[in-house]
Amino acid sequence: MTKADLISLISDQTGADKVIVRKIVESFTENIKKSLTNNENVYLRGFGSFIVVKKAEKTARDIRKNKKVTIPEHYAPKFKPVKSFIDAVKDNVK
Repeated sequence: MTKADLISLISDQTGADKVIVRKIVESFTENIKKSLTNNENVYLRGFGSFIVVKKAEKTARDIRKNKKVTIPEHYAPKFKPVKSFIDAVKDNVK
């Protein structure tokens, strides 16, 4: 499902204009990005959490040059779904 598909689906289900739904979806995603950029986690009860995790420094390999490369410690966004969401996907996707 693409963002356009999601906007169409929400518009059809709610009867709201697609332009308004598009603004809401874009505002929603921008605010999540902004919060994570400011190191603020976002918790959506019944859905999941968007969190910032610290990734440790690690060594990788550049396969083109066959050299070891050090990837420095950094922060990355992560989505952690609630247990009921995980179970629903596990039980219904085949």
